[in-house]
Amino acid sequence: MARPLRIEYPGAFYHVTARGNEQKDIFKSRGDREQFLSYLESASERYGAVIHVYCLLGNHYHLLLETPAGNLAQIMRHIGGAYTTYFNVKRKRAGHLFQGRYKAILVDKDAYALELSRYIHLNPVRAGIVPRPEEYAWSSYRPYTGLASVPSWLATDFVLGFLGGSGATGYRQFVNDSLGRECESPMKEVVASTILGDSDFVAKIAQRHLAQRTADRNVPAIRRLNRPTLDQIIAVVAGELGTSGKLARNLSIYCCHRHSGGRLREIGERFGLSDAAIAQASRRLRVAAESDEKVRSLIERVVRRLCS
Repeated sequence: MARPLRIEYPGAFYHVTARGNEQKDIFKSRGDREQFLSYLESASERYGAVIHVYCLLGNHYHLLLETPAGNLAQIMRHIGGAYTTYFNVKRKRAGHLFQGRYKAILVDKDAYALELSRYIHLNPVRAGIVPRPEEYAWSSYRPYTGLASVPSWLATDFVLGFLGGSGATGYRQFVNDSLGRECESPMKEVVASTILGDSDFVAKIAQRHLAQRTADRNVPAIRRLNRPTLDQIIAVVAGELGTSGKLARNLSIYCCHRHSGGRLREIGERFGLSDAAIAQASRRLRVAAESDEKVRSLIERVVRRLCS
């Protein structure tokens, strides 16, 4: 199994999850949950973790946290290690509590923090544990909506700031708007199982934090993240064909679809087309290349330049 890619830097923002080994419960009592929350508090005090959102379910947890010191690994060793020791001592057991390492998705907080907070707070509803999020005691939803006091270690201001001055009332309405309807998970937009953000954010992270990690070059996530941006692809195609003409546009669409790692919606917005139209245009050029040597040669030249 490929090892997970960890990207750490000061101010990084993450969605973190961890599950029980063999999907067994990691929280079996009120005391367990209170103890885990105490480790979130000590992670804040000792290591500077900024805990924005949490939700503790039976066999896993979700956190939305920020690392001003760029020390995610240290924070998670403290939380996971301390809780495992507590759980094992209390139940006279030994061995792993969690299923492998925690999963940490690096997040573009300005674009996704608000939506992710709702996604996390609605987990107990989606799981059928409660009909409404305010009925679940072990998430940060109640503090966010004024139904419980806000712990000193829980940072609610950043997420609530996206709603202007409406505060707890506005947040409650924002979450309620999703009740009773199917909403697409923001986690479906994660790139290379590592980053949640648009192509510009992904490219910035790859350039600043991955380009020099030669020892990790064969990690699949790094290979996927070190892809050309939409701008780079369009510029290379323009160098071959200019900026006008149907072939230049279709080749740009094809290469953006096949080689940027960008989502269909993002590429569609760039070219003023729907998701389906992007996929169709890309397929048409691929089919044309199968029978047209000129088109096939052109694609190969562009791809070589993108990979050089």
